[in-house]
Parts: sequence; structure tokens; C-alpha cells
Amino acid sequence: MSKVEKVFAENKKNGKETLVGYFPAGFPTLEQSVEACIAMCENGIDVLEIGVPYSDPVMDGLVIQKATELALENGFRLSDIFEIVKRVSERVSTPLLVMTYWNPVMQFGVRRFAEKLKEAGGAGLITPDLIVDEAKEWLQVSDELELDRVFLATPTSTQERTDKLVAASRGFVYTVSTMGTTGERADLDGKARAVVTKIRTSSEEKFTAVGIGISTRDQVVEVNRYADGAIVGSLFINAYSAGGVDGLIESTRSLSNER
Repeated sequence: MSKVEKVFAENKKNGKETLVGYFPAGFPTLEQSVEACIAMCENGIDVLEIGVPYSDPVMDGLVIQKATELALENGFRLSDIFEIVKRVSERVSTPLLVMTYWNPVMQFGVRRFAEKLKEAGGAGLITPDLIVDEAKEWLQVSDELELDRVFLATPTSTQERTDKLVAASRGFVYTVSTMGTTGERADLDGKARAVVTKIRTSSEEKFTAVGIGISTRDQVVEVNRYADGAIVGSLFINAYSAGGVDGLIESTRSLSNER
């Protein structure tokens, strides 16, 4: 059982919700993103996704796009992700997953990227645009280095495709709650339950967390009733933008078991 899976299992055993948080690397600067990530981990985030800024973020909503654009404008480079992971992992015990589009990893070198991530203390990767059929090298390298690999299941995923990505995933399976881009929504798409059902049909043992559109404590609780965790990103970025680290801490606590 991986470090991420242990967190899900322990929370489930103790009847606690699991909250997965997202924050962009280098936003608004490298130093400030490190402090923001640490603050989230110290105030209720169970698993942290650190997002790699990318120039063509097809899945990201406007809030994340603006944040990552600012990070890039302020000089973020792909190699900075390893320093950020290292500095955060040295301060907290929260599992750290890097969320990245696949092209930067390929350009950097899959094995080289994975080795540096492992060395920095990262738990693995979330790869929103990588499908299992095209992930042979990553599957091999992540097995060798014992890194988690989180694939995405969407409302349009067939049962056959869901079976493949569930079998290949380690850590958890990312359930996309609705089609479209990330961002806060007043109501979660009911399709999330259908996706979770497909995942449960594939495996009762794999954990799954629901993301895209979650922005309230009630939604976190609701999602944890039928899935194993809730993923929140845009809300935290907005909280930081409006109130700095203090605002981020308040927002994190309001959604988590630490409230």
C-alpha cells in the first residue's frame, strides 16, 4: 500500500473524510507557493496535488489558468517543481502528488523526471491527458521507483476503458465529476456517482476521489459518502488571491476535518 493509499485507508477506518487539495507550483512565486503548500498541509489537507504550470492547459478552468500564467510570467521553470516538492516534503508528512500534462514530462525525459521526483520526496503523478494505452514507459518506470500514478475516469469513459485505467492506477483514481474544465460549481454533476460506480465495478479495493466543481464543506461530505475523497483546487487559489496565506488557511480548515 502506497503512502497515498494509507491516508485514504486510515481516514476510512476512522470515519473521516479525505480532502485532496490542489495548488499551482510557482504561484505567485516559487517561495510563496512553497509556503502556501505547507500551510494547506498543516491545516487539514490529507493529500496535496502540486500543479505544474503549462502553456496549453486544456483541462484547467479560468482560475487555475490565470494562476499558472502568473507563475510562468514570474519565471517558473519545469525543474523548479522538484525544489518545491523537496522543500514542502521536508516540512510536512502529507503525501505530495505532482499534477502535470504529459508533454512536459516527455520533453524532460520520463525516467529522469520520475527519478528526480522520487529524490525530492514526491509520491507520484496525476496525469490528466495521459491514457493508459500510451503510458507504457511511465507504467514501467513508476513500478521500478514505486511511484503512484493517478489516471482520470470521466463520464464518457466506457466500462472497458475504466477497467484499464483502474487497473493501472495506484494511489487513487481521479473521478471527473462533469465534462469541461475545472472550477467552482454550485451543484455537483450527478454523473460523478455513475463514474464512481464504474470504478467500483472494476475494483472494490482501489480508492477514488472526485474532482472538478467542489467548493463547499457540504459537497466534501456528500462526495465522501459515495467516493473515498474530494478534490478542491480553484477555491483555494481564490482564497489565497483574496487573503494570502491566512485566507488559504481559513479556507482549508473550513473544508477539512480540522475545522
